[in-house]
Amino acid sequence: MKKLLLGLIFTIIAGWLWMPAARAGQSADTPSTIHDYKILAPITHGNLTIFPVVSAKIHDTSDFITLDEGIRSGDVVITEVGNLHSGLQRRPGQSRPYGGAEVNRLVLVNNSRHPLILLAGEVVTGGKQDRVVAKDRIVPSESDPVDLSVFCVEHGRWTETSSKFDTHASVMLQPSVRMKAMFDQDQQKVWDAVGNSREEMVTVVAAAPGIEVGAGSGGGVGAGHAGGSGGAVESSGMASSEYRYSVNQLNNTTSYAKARENKAVQAQVDAITGPMQKSYESVIRQLRNQNAVGVVVAVKGHIVWADMFASNVLLAKYWPKLLESYATEALTMTGTGTEIGTKEAQAFLEDWQAKHEVVDSEPGLYRQRELIGNKFKAFQLTSLLAKETFDVHVSKMAE
Repeated sequence: MKKLLLGLIFTIIAGWLWMPAARAGQSADTPSTIHDYKILAPITHGNLTIFPVVSAKIHDTSDFITLDEGIRSGDVVITEVGNLHSGLQRRPGQSRPYGGAEVNRLVLVNNSRHPLILLAGEVVTGGKQDRVVAKDRIVPSESDPVDLSVFCVEHGRWTETSSKFDTHASVMLQPSVRMKAMFDQDQQKVWDAVGNSREEMVTVVAAAPGIEVGAGSGGGVGAGHAGGSGGAVESSGMASSEYRYSVNQLNNTTSYAKARENKAVQAQVDAITGPMQKSYESVIRQLRNQNAVGVVVAVKGHIVWADMFASNVLLAKYWPKLLESYATEALTMTGTGTEIGTKEAQAFLEDWQAKHEVVDSEPGLYRQRELIGNKFKAFQLTSLLAKETFDVHVSKMAE
């Protein structure tokens, strides 16, 4: 009888240990939300295809603020390391010593009573050069100065334009550049990606129908072509001389933010985002009760990226800058197009089998997991602030 009882206990324990990992390849520590994502019918315009993602679970994210909200209210201050002064230090006696300005470091203070979400790829402008946030993280409310890991996205300038940084343009790096900051963590690769993107922007806007543009000193494309209909000039209402001036400006900047703000580039981006936004709003109105929390993004039939959030409210806050980043990718990505359907997008979203994992954590605040799998890399930002831990943001990039 004793042997029978021991055997029964062993069987129960073995089954309990096996079951979490057996479900669709799910590891015991993989958040269940990931396996609740469902792909819906795509929205397509030109080279850009977006698959809305819904989830069976959403979380209360009302206590968080975004970087745009914090900068706009003045509660969040970002400055060069060398500009940190006692007025920004909540407890001066406990702060670490700071030297002069550094390319890959800024200092952030969150004076808000709410925790701050930072997403990798968010661009801040000003200081001695424009920078991009290098990783997802959460900054506590009423924080002491926080070292902010960043990369430069404005090669060449090292002259202060303002003591504090701003996000007035609300720019998010496009996926191909964002990947270099998040995964490669290499300043030269970020610069190279920014340069390649700017060159493709010049190529596209210089070739707008009816426009002929001479090369600027920045070494951009020399001339566009005539003919065609419905180009950026007509859709934006820009005169030929104004458009030509904008393209020459684009030739002469190394700033990713300034390139994205360029009127000629914005006209091309708007031509993509306008129809996409109308279609997306229509779909989201129908799906509001289905908890739309993210998207899978494909360009020219190739899946490139996915962004998912803890709630549809949080998605809505980031959506305008995210959509423009996807549109910029569609504008500048080279290669030929193919067709893609929901089956491929769903398969991309269901594959979380990691060959390698790196965890970065601040106890009681957040945990970030970097997952490297077969032809994908993913990042999970998990809030540890509440009794129930949950993923605030999940991003996944295709290789």
